[in-house]
Amino acid sequence: MKPPNMSEPEANPEPLDFVRQIVEDDNTSGKWQGKVHTRFPPEPNGYLHVGHAKAICLNFGIAAENGGLCNLRFDDTNPEKEDVEYVESIKEDIRWLGFDWEDRLFFASDYFEQLYEWAEQLIRDEKAYVCSLPLEEIRSGRGTPSEPGTDSPFRTRSVADNLDLFHRMRAGEFEEGEHVLRAKIDMSHQVMLLRDPIMYRIRKVEHHRTGDKWCIYPTYDFTHGQSDSIEGITHSICTLEFENRRPLYDWYCEYLKIHHPQQIEFNRLNLTYTLMSKRRLLELVNSGFVSGWDDPRMPTISGLRRRGYTPQSIRNLCATVGVTKHNAVTDMVVLENQIREELNQTADRRMVVLDPLKVVITNYPEGESEELDAVNNPEDASAGSRKVPFGRELFIEREDFMEDPPRKFFRLGPEREVRLRWAYFLKCNDVVKNDAGEITEIHCTYDVDTKGGNAPDGRKVKATLHWVSAAESVPLTVRLYDHLFVTEDPDDTEDESGSWQDNLNQDSLKTLTAQAEPSLAAAEAGYRCQFERKGYFVVDQDSTTDERVFNRIVTLKDAWARAKKKK
Repeated sequence: MKPPNMSEPEANPEPLDFVRQIVEDDNTSGKWQGKVHTRFPPEPNGYLHVGHAKAICLNFGIAAENGGLCNLRFDDTNPEKEDVEYVESIKEDIRWLGFDWEDRLFFASDYFEQLYEWAEQLIRDEKAYVCSLPLEEIRSGRGTPSEPGTDSPFRTRSVADNLDLFHRMRAGEFEEGEHVLRAKIDMSHQVMLLRDPIMYRIRKVEHHRTGDKWCIYPTYDFTHGQSDSIEGITHSICTLEFENRRPLYDWYCEYLKIHHPQQIEFNRLNLTYTLMSKRRLLELVNSGFVSGWDDPRMPTISGLRRRGYTPQSIRNLCATVGVTKHNAVTDMVVLENQIREELNQTADRRMVVLDPLKVVITNYPEGESEELDAVNNPEDASAGSRKVPFGRELFIEREDFMEDPPRKFFRLGPEREVRLRWAYFLKCNDVVKNDAGEITEIHCTYDVDTKGGNAPDGRKVKATLHWVSAAESVPLTVRLYDHLFVTEDPDDTEDESGSWQDNLNQDSLKTLTAQAEPSLAAAEAGYRCQFERKGYFVVDQDSTTDERVFNRIVTLKDAWARAKKKK
């Protein structure tokens, strides 16, 4: 028998996640006549966070994979918390992630007139009524999961009275809280959301798009499904917290007899050491603990962008965590590893000393210097090399020298020899201290025959240190960002009197002045590189021609995991 052709292995594609499987099954059955039309519907009440990135990737991704369309729609039904700033930031984040809604930019406020007409239709069909109870009584009258609610005394108002009151609500005759419009469903329904939910409330607040045209606004639940219907959405994909709202979504579409999209819920993306609540993220901004929504410590997409993360690293994270029906928390290291792997392949290497200690090479000729060849990226031969200056005086990391080193300290110490990256072997001979006993500089000798970092006699050293020329180094402002919280679950407090704010990491930002090789003097905002042995960094938008500011994107290894192991 002829052996199989092993040079062309049989394709074994990854199994589809359950959402994509539903879409594929619908395409096969012809449920939507072969159409796939999704949407990403954020509320413009804050900046998007990394959890939203998963929903963006899923909605735009499924549409693209099936030759379909994906809309961007802002569900702007709460004028008190919404702002044009949020609208523009959301659009920027989606574009940055690599997705395009083309000409399909919509707002729920575009549909306010149609929604109002549908509300009137439900009143005429005796499926909605104006309720004049205070909100507190409406809430308490809904009952509990095990006990039915209580009918509102206004539930039996006539159609004519309800229409009259609703028209007068729109006309602005009443104050906030005097009346609401409620759906008339079932106050004993096992799904509490179906116990006569509120459809409209009076809000005498200017809307960021409609101005003061409206003083009544539809609730999210009354708006969302109908907006999907108007846009011809086939698959309304949302996170699991909306699963209990699906019966209401379905009820409105059914009783209005309109196009009825299929709502599908998936697990949201949660990360350790952070929070994904817009309300709490806004508290962080307003309290001044962070500098804004785009602070590099924030889990917002704009914060991650400023931190130095790439669109590809975030898309890779979303693909890695997958799509399921079970909520889980993803370790922050999964995201960090995505950017590490990408930048390891693409980022230039540069030498930067964060905590400088001066080195004087006593046998190097005074007044002389030279240029040494340094590889830009050992993972990418096409990245080439650069010249780095070398002279009599250098800076090394203070932590790379110990006057009385323990046995397993392999870096520099008295009478110890190390390799300088791309340069020479170096040996410490003397230590200089100030009156306080602090080491101010060390005196060393170099081996001129070890240029390039190799000894012709074959002797080995156990450490290679990065360094910069003291005479030609340039100062950098370096921001060392760390986790925003000290615990994996910021909501986890030791006792009930505690607060998530108690878990804020007070050392999440440290700013220092470093010394760098001169090639970084003109680095532009957004430039990413590896500070050798220290991590990956990006030039911040705050940089000027007089001050280069670098943000730490991520360390070379998971420092927090190592710290936990030591404990």
